[in-house]
Amino acid sequence: MPHTPGPTAPRTGGGDDAGAAHLRDPRPAPDAPDVVVIVLDDLGFAQTGAFGSDIATPHIDRLAAGGLRYNRFHVTAMCSPTRACLLTGRNHHAVGMGFLVDLPINRPGYTARIPPSATPLPRLLRDAGYSTLAVGKWHLTPRWERSASGPFDRWPLGYGFERFYGFLQGDANHWAPQLVRDNHYTEPPAGPEDGYHLSEDLVATAQRMILDQKQATPDKPYFLYLPFGAMHSPHHVAPEWVRPYHGRFDGGWERWREEVFARQLAQGTVPAGTELPPRPPWIPDWETLGADERRVFARMQEVYAGFLTHTDAQIGRLLAFLERLGRLDDTLILFLSDNGASAEGGQLGTDNEHRFSSRMGDSTARNLARLDNWGGPDTYPHYAWGWAWAGNTPLRLWKRYTWLGGTRAPLIAHWPRAITDRGGIRGQLTHAVDLMPTILQACGVEPPDTVDGVPQQPVDGRSLLPTFDDPRAPAPRTTQYFEMLGSRSIIHGDWKATTDHVSRGVQDEERLLLGSRDFATDHWSLFRLSDDFAEARDLSGEHPEVVAELTELWQAEAERNNVLPLDDTLQDRLTALIPPRHPQPRRAVYRPGGGPVHDEALPPLAGGFTLLADAEIPQDGAAGVLCALGDRTGGFVLHALAGRLTLACSRAGDLDRVTAPDPLPPGRHRIGFRFDARAREFALLQDGRTVAAVPLGGDFPLVFQHGGTGLCVGHDRGLPVDDTYRPPHPWTGVLHEIVLDSVPAPAPELSEEVRTALHGD
Repeated sequence: MPHTPGPTAPRTGGGDDAGAAHLRDPRPAPDAPDVVVIVLDDLGFAQTGAFGSDIATPHIDRLAAGGLRYNRFHVTAMCSPTRACLLTGRNHHAVGMGFLVDLPINRPGYTARIPPSATPLPRLLRDAGYSTLAVGKWHLTPRWERSASGPFDRWPLGYGFERFYGFLQGDANHWAPQLVRDNHYTEPPAGPEDGYHLSEDLVATAQRMILDQKQATPDKPYFLYLPFGAMHSPHHVAPEWVRPYHGRFDGGWERWREEVFARQLAQGTVPAGTELPPRPPWIPDWETLGADERRVFARMQEVYAGFLTHTDAQIGRLLAFLERLGRLDDTLILFLSDNGASAEGGQLGTDNEHRFSSRMGDSTARNLARLDNWGGPDTYPHYAWGWAWAGNTPLRLWKRYTWLGGTRAPLIAHWPRAITDRGGIRGQLTHAVDLMPTILQACGVEPPDTVDGVPQQPVDGRSLLPTFDDPRAPAPRTTQYFEMLGSRSIIHGDWKATTDHVSRGVQDEERLLLGSRDFATDHWSLFRLSDDFAEARDLSGEHPEVVAELTELWQAEAERNNVLPLDDTLQDRLTALIPPRHPQPRRAVYRPGGGPVHDEALPPLAGGFTLLADAEIPQDGAAGVLCALGDRTGGFVLHALAGRLTLACSRAGDLDRVTAPDPLPPGRHRIGFRFDARAREFALLQDGRTVAAVPLGGDFPLVFQHGGTGLCVGHDRGLPVDDTYRPPHPWTGVLHEIVLDSVPAPAPELSEEVRTALHGD
């Protein structure tokens, strides 16, 4: 067994004086490890070299060669739920995280609010004397609680981290993210024109936090939670990282999958005798594709591969830094993905994922026209789902489904001081809930029975430390249920039962995937995982009694963990959405000088609105931005172009623009625009009269951005909405205020809400 330090007696600050008991200072044992948890987003089972890929990931592979690979590690199939499991040690429904925090529902399993009875890992480690640092993607703060006003009790610092730098939403623009430092929004230190990239910034910040902590308290261990935004879309990376992959994937996803599978068998990451399931009919046969289609699809994977290699290089920077500090051997590093590869790019992929939530279609011709800039600041891309299927080799389906392609993810454990079986593979049934107990045991911290007087609910996970030394150590569990968006499965002993339920939310899946759309007609397939690693052979017809046993067991687990009731239509959930504590106003006034006003704090826009600026135009003419929301991938800007009032609106890259015929005259004026949802028209307004108008070129977006870019007043930030200006491009006159009056909009169908939420995860 690896050494597991025990907690030491608390120190007191007043010698023998019993009155100094209030100064007790818990300290971990002298040999307690530092802990680093690295989470990649949407990384498939087969996309790193350590798990069979030919994409260059030398630093991740180094962790595997010096540690352990777990090839039966499981997650929840979605982002927020897996992170809740990781940080609480409980099943996701049991802590209110049955779905994304973007759609909190007033049902126990879906509130998006981790209860006080499941105190998260950083709080427990902090109370035990650890420094607690979080850098990267959070996505555990419910909708309506992410504005500059909070509340902050479900931001990272509210859950026990002492420092945070990263983003709260499900994804971010890697070239120009909307960032948070501790409990306030902040700007990136540079822009894309300066070579800025989010992943590089995250690692640089993590290094600074660690260095500051170690130089101030060298003997104090730390816990670093480092969830990158990569490999979630947008797949953003500089061209030099993509060039080495030119032509690498021209053979297509089927051939690449077969080559990966051969390497997996040779490595032992996939057991001998594993059967590779055939290509499903909704994945196009590469050999039947036209030349343009092949070119577009291959380029998507080239950019993804460059993005992954770039991310791996940032992990390498962190490892080199820990080596320079002399701490790598004494650091427990856990590396994992939060779910399987993502198919949310659909059958064709997209240069701008916002097109999906804006109900705008993609085409090969459109993607081909944008291919040269794929991955750059002008794009927000996601690859076609053929690469997600291949990226999960040899498993079936992908993210959001409880087939193994959604729930079996790579896990690597690296701790040179405690792991002697370097490069070993572990096949025990493990789950994200096991990571918190593993870390607590490694740190010598006992999970408390109560925290702040609140009794703690049972921990579902079990420590993996016994498996570090013994490849034959018992698995932490023999049973694990899964549910995501109605897709359901359960593992029990050698068996796994999985439904064929098709989730709602991704239009191509709703249209093309084979399976059931109704719980009443769902078929439970049965697989014997002891000799069928990849769910290749359905034995439900041969063992109906096992199917009956497992479905009954799933029902019991669902009741125990607050999974029920299931809702096939999703419409019943619309009435259960938890509303904002402070509802959005119909009329709002904004003044320059503050940070961007978060999207969720704005009045609703889809029903129509009027935006007027009380502004002074200088004698030498108008120039600059009056207000801006979003950027070229989705947003609008009201500004002066050559002295004339101009509105530009990007609907997921499709631009509508209207410019006044005459320059704005000097003096104080009320200027702005109106969006008429019924007439589907933008109209420029000047002192109460319409001076120009343009019809809306398509549907008005339900949301402009997934990343929470916010409304800027008197300037812009990040990337521009169009190419006629460059942020910040501040207004050169005096801007007194912006007044936004909205028209009530019909409540969107939950299917639209789900689509929007899914593409922000």
